[in-house]
Amino acid sequence: MDIYIALDFQDRTEVESFLAKFGDEKPAVKVGMELYYKEGAAFVRELSEKGHEVFLDLKVHDIPETARRTMRVIGSLGVALTNVHATGGTEMMRAAKQGLEEAGARTKLIAVTQLTSSTQSTLTELMIDAGMHEVITAYAKQAKLAGLDGVVCSALDAKIVHEACGEDFLIVTPGIRMTGDAADDQKRIATPAIARKNGAKTLVVGRPITRALDPVEAYSAIMKEWEVNV
Repeated sequence: MDIYIALDFQDRTEVESFLAKFGDEKPAVKVGMELYYKEGAAFVRELSEKGHEVFLDLKVHDIPETARRTMRVIGSLGVALTNVHATGGTEMMRAAKQGLEEAGARTKLIAVTQLTSSTQSTLTELMIDAGMHEVITAYAKQAKLAGLDGVVCSALDAKIVHEACGEDFLIVTPGIRMTGDAADDQKRIATPAIARKNGAKTLVVGRPITRALDPVEAYSAIMKEWEVNV
């Protein structure tokens, strides 16, 4: 069970300055699109080689063959975790999994069900008539059918995903905030304690740590609340 710090920075200089605060500790980190498109694959591989467990968050969503070939590349980077959008469908998810296997990677593959910034109004805008929980459950089942290791979903949805897909299905939970933290652009948020109670296995935490006056202290506080609720 891990807590990935979302490295929502513009470039390697900002990342290195931030990680230096942790001294010899090597926290697990998430590299998203902004940082990846700026610094590229070599920087991701470098983080892995320095001892950081990396979640490469590129949310691949394309035709199956492109997803497969993309995952072959990602599989060569030594990352622990990466993802696709479940809305790409079962065939695409299977192809993505195949790409990682062809690369001989141990990288786990998860599917994004719904972004934590999404609401029921978002689904309506996309002409999806089903309720949020119904959609997330269906997408999670499709991801499991495709052979994926788990899904990304809000902590508020973790319990229903476990009920649908079993306790061993990996649930990665973003949108984590400590009590009193600003929600920012997240809509469906939860504390580490609530995430644990609902069955989340892995957290992704960004701004509550990266924008804290003392990031190491903030990380430790979140880790403490997460571990005390085991």
